[in-house]
Amino acid sequence: MTQPVTTHQAEEDARNEQILIWINGALKPKAEALVSVYDSGFMLGDGVWEGLRLYNGRWAFLDEHLDRLFEAARAIDLDIGRTKNEIAAALEETRQANAMVTDAHARLMVTRGVKTRPFQHPSLSRQGPTIAIIMEHSRPKLPRPVRLATVPHLRGLPMTQDPKLNSHSKLNCILACIAAEKAGADEALMLDVHGFVNTTNACNFFIVRKGEVWTSTGDYCMNGITRRKVIALCRENAIPVFERNFSLVDCYGADEAFLTGTFGAQTPVGMIDGRVIGTGDAGPVTQRLRDLYKQLVGG
Repeated sequence: MTQPVTTHQAEEDARNEQILIWINGALKPKAEALVSVYDSGFMLGDGVWEGLRLYNGRWAFLDEHLDRLFEAARAIDLDIGRTKNEIAAALEETRQANAMVTDAHARLMVTRGVKTRPFQHPSLSRQGPTIAIIMEHSRPKLPRPVRLATVPHLRGLPMTQDPKLNSHSKLNCILACIAAEKAGADEALMLDVHGFVNTTNACNFFIVRKGEVWTSTGDYCMNGITRRKVIALCRENAIPVFERNFSLVDCYGADEAFLTGTFGAQTPVGMIDGRVIGTGDAGPVTQRLRDLYKQLVGG
């Protein structure tokens, strides 16, 4: 069986063993960047996070990422305890400390903090939030288009756990990914509660049919910033784009398929449920959107 790949696959970089990690205002070597076993993020997955990409000394779409982080924190009633400007300054401090200029990825995490006792109630987190920034040298390295397998795990209803949240609780998506790997694929294609195609376990999903770009309605998918940028690029460049319900049958007959995410930008899909999509490689619309996106982040 062909070796599986991931949408976050990157080149090995020895410099990542020497990185400094920002935790609650202090920069610490990788081996010393630790959180308590009583931390609510470790204990219960109680927190929110953002992933950011560094291009030529600038974090792409920084304001939008911070807006999404603070909105998610409000949604779970978590007081970050710092302003957006202070969080941006922490990112810059970490970037400078690690001498990073481009091709870097930051994982910005905020949890409800350390608990006084190992139980669920949020009132037991009394020491303030835990904020951590992991920043690595990271150049995407995808040896081939990814293969997807449809799994039984669904993108759920907002009254259970809103799928728009970038929360630390990712078990549903992890189980979906495990199911896909056991089916011989790289990543899981997840349906919504009505049986329509939604996202993968880690990225948002698009297909191309007869020159038209289709993605889900957005009701059950991650609130993707890259997804939003691709939709905008289509509209600005006369590429027909539709946020709509569509089925697996529509996917199997697609000319192209690709994923969007902060890390990989636009990742081509070569196969879904054992069916080759288009030529099995990145198609012309996918490639055009990649080029347009590079111009956007370059600007």
